[in-house]
Amino acid sequence: MANRLGTQLFISRLSSYTTIERLETLFSPFGSVSEARLIRDPKTQRPKGFGFVTFQSPDEAKKALQAMDGRIVDGRLIFVEFAKTSGHGVDAASR
Repeated sequence: MANRLGTQLFISRLSSYTTIERLETLFSPFGSVSEARLIRDPKTQRPKGFGFVTFQSPDEAKKALQAMDGRIVDGRLIFVEFAKTSGHGVDAASR
């Protein structure tokens, strides 16, 4: 990648059974997780099927991406990519 790698990963296709604690446990072997978030519907509070994991360094995030992208977690094939950033923060999805 030409531009600097970030420290935040976007994880999509998560099971509705995946918890924040589970995300932290899954990604912590690759480095120090500073934040794990699951995005929920504001009205129903049900998970939307995606979330973010932030690491202390870009190298840790890169290792996690390479190891976790395409793995099956809680019965679902997940996709991991670097979160897209804009001038105002993080764009949730690139779709």
